[in-house]
Amino acid sequence: MKWNTFKRQQKFILGLFFDLLGYVSFIFPPFDFIWAPLSGYLMTKLYEGKKGKIAAVLVFIEEALPFFDIIPTFTIMWVYTYLNKSSKHSSE
Repeated sequence: MKWNTFKRQQKFILGLFFDLLGYVSFIFPPFDFIWAPLSGYLMTKLYEGKKGKIAAVLVFIEEALPFFDIIPTFTIMWVYTYLNKSSKHSSE
């Protein structure tokens, strides 16, 4: 499956799902040990290039630190990618 070929609406829905999945750690804190590296990997698959790698590091740190899970990093990355006026991908 090529994650980077998803349309913008599909990436938005996946991002919302991944952000919601991050909230599982409020109920089951050890989930972060699995979710933090997995979320970084998924971010690099959804968004290619330098900004995908930077976002992957940020999402890893955000998910690994306690009480920062409330930040919707995947949704923020989607907004940055598709709603940012200077972004190349805004026409997709």
